[in-house]
Amino acid sequence: MIIAIDGPAASGKGTLGKRLSEHFGFAHLDTGLLYRAVARVMLDREIDLADRDAAHQVALNLDVTDLDDPRLRGAQMGEAASVISGYQPVRDALLAFQRQFAAQPPGAVLDGRDIGTVVCPDADVKLFITAASEERARRRHLELQKRGERIVFETILEDIRRRDERDMNRSSAPLKPAADAIILDTTHLDADAAFQAALDLVRAKSGRA
Repeated sequence: MIIAIDGPAASGKGTLGKRLSEHFGFAHLDTGLLYRAVARVMLDREIDLADRDAAHQVALNLDVTDLDDPRLRGAQMGEAASVISGYQPVRDALLAFQRQFAAQPPGAVLDGRDIGTVVCPDADVKLFITAASEERARRRHLELQKRGERIVFETILEDIRRRDERDMNRSSAPLKPAADAIILDTTHLDADAAFQAALDLVRAKSGRA
């Protein structure tokens, strides 16, 4: 069974993906970490993020053990990942890994931007998680504060709106709900309520308890 979860930055899809995977005993992959890892390698090597060929080569040789690097969760990596994720060769290089991950038994939960539309178009359940940009910025602000990062709310809100614009209008796998995705707006839901709503949707769609 494959559960595909898509949505914009800080919509809560990663938290939902992790909790759903734990509930069903499935593997979980935050696919955004793959792009953040590519961005981290490029920044560490002082490679210009605009260098598409270099980004492609890094993606081809990505060491997935680097996905646990705590730096990947920072605001800088999120913005950098949004840039390189628009490069089709990078997406192609990471596609096989994502599909192989999704195929493992007894099931997998993948969250990202194009899981239901490109990576796993035949997923058993497709959810598109969204929330107002101001609420997403508030959540990200709290998350970064807990990590000790000091950044003003307005900067985060501007960053989220810029990433939304870039992700939704890129030529390669733009952010959008799959035609058969179920849309869940979490603007007014806390983490537990959002999880329960998502769980109910998965149960109704798949028949799983």
